Amino acid sequence: MFLNFSDIAGHQNLFLDYMYEFENVKQFYNNNFRDFDNYNQHFLNIKKGTRANRNKLVEIINQQYKQFKPSKLTEQNITALKNDNTIAIITGQQLGILGGPLYTLYKTMTAIKLCAELKNKYENFNFVPVFWLEGDDHDFDEISQLNFIDKNNSLRMLKYNDGLEEESNRGSIGNLIFNENIEILIEELKESLRHTDFTNEVFDLIEPNYYKGKSIKSAFSGLIFDLFDEYGLIIFDPQNKPVKELLKPIFKSEIENYKTNSAISIARSAELENLYHAQVKIKPINLFVSDDTGRHSLEPGENYFRLKNKRKKFSKDELLELLNQYPELFSPNVMLRPICQDYLFPTGLYIGGPGEINYFAQVSTLYKCFNIEPPIIYPRASLTIIEKNIFSTLNKLNLKYQDFFLGKDFFNDKVLNLISEINLDQIFNDTENQVKLLFSSLSDEIIHIDQHLNSAVNKIIEKTNQNLKNIKNKAIKAQQTKHSVTLRQIQKIETLIFPNEKLQERVLSFIYFVNKYGVGILKWMINEISINKFEHQILEL
Repeated sequence: MFLNFSDIAGHQNLFLDYMYEFENVKQFYNNNFRDFDNYNQHFLNIKKGTRANRNKLVEIINQQYKQFKPSKLTEQNITALKNDNTIAIITGQQLGILGGPLYTLYKTMTAIKLCAELKNKYENFNFVPVFWLEGDDHDFDEISQLNFIDKNNSLRMLKYNDGLEEESNRGSIGNLIFNENIEILIEELKESLRHTDFTNEVFDLIEPNYYKGKSIKSAFSGLIFDLFDEYGLIIFDPQNKPVKELLKPIFKSEIENYKTNSAISIARSAELENLYHAQVKIKPINLFVSDDTGRHSLEPGENYFRLKNKRKKFSKDELLELLNQYPELFSPNVMLRPICQDYLFPTGLYIGGPGEINYFAQVSTLYKCFNIEPPIIYPRASLTIIEKNIFSTLNKLNLKYQDFFLGKDFFNDKVLNLISEINLDQIFNDTENQVKLLFSSLSDEIIHIDQHLNSAVNKIIEKTNQNLKNIKNKAIKAQQTKHSVTLRQIQKIETLIFPNEKLQERVLSFIYFVNKYGVGILKWMINEISINKFEHQILEL
């Protein structure tokens, strides 16, 4: 079953038009992902494009893979990057605890399945899936949370505490080392989960990757490796010095041309704001520089550069010399990251979610500045997993999946009306209309006596409606009490399908499903997930 994204609350119009009305947004994007007839020419353009040395890139990836024992398919895919007929299908994500929300896995699965599909269609090219580890990001609060359904069928959130003040500048998140609190979090997770036949299997997967002394990046990449290496997924770390050496031309160009690049980005953002919204706030220069106090945004002055909120200044020559000697100190912001990615890799398609699709409307205009062929932005698979017992309960109550996605007020009213003997909305609406008609008739008569009496009538109407509202609220509470068992049952379903009024994939970790059904459920998901319907998929277990 599939639902149109426009039937799910919370999606931006820019994303919806990208998905269903591309003509409305074509000025903001370089390619239409639905224009499959143009794919072959696009791949030829990628093949001819300017980018970093392929052989050096492969050498770096092989060095990074010394910590792993990759499958033969992964080894073949890494080697294939040397060939100019190889096209990378890339996705990436922040390094969330235990893999982050489910959509991280869905992005990865989309990249893997799309590679297989493209290989069958375009025999002159080879396609390899790549996962870009976004370890340079510094949003610790976002990546440190883990959400799952606990043994009481309640939504539970655990958070890793690194011991630093909340406002601390932690630098690049990927380099942070876990303290003993990660092991406390794992123990809390064990205590909170319902014990099943697969619980030991879950922690056999988690514990070799998440422990004190391991970096957040190593833990995340180790887990992704264990889950997807058999499918040939290449995991890439853009943070180490050899990679930054390759990226020097991009960083240098941004330093030298930031005024032009910024002006182009501001103009594009203004254009977007007139019609939709601009996802990213444009900075004067799209670079961060790290020092011993953290990772800082680079800010240009009249004839100098400086780190945000720092006193030290650099002339342009001094900054370029710092880049030349210590490129590992430099990292891109959200606008420049795709440019770096597609300079290093022959990226045919990037697999992104709604937020990324929105911000690529701003990024797309920068590709010409760096003489790089932009990728096609391909929507990741989006899905909600429904278990059999939930399916039968919904049928019994005459509820549909899409009812959960239309907003809490609408959903709660519908549920109460379905399970109640009387329709409170209809009764009270009818009563309000009768009151209005009654007093309207009274007002028409007495206005001839004294016009000021009409004001008194309106006050009585207002007070009467407020009293009716109070009675309705009491009636609703009485209904809720009477049907509390059914409502609790529905609330448990809502927690799983639409937790915190958000799509399941944006909140829950994969832990709940793997703990209940085993790691094998991921293979089932890869087989069942649809990558070319471009709608939200309901998967029934």
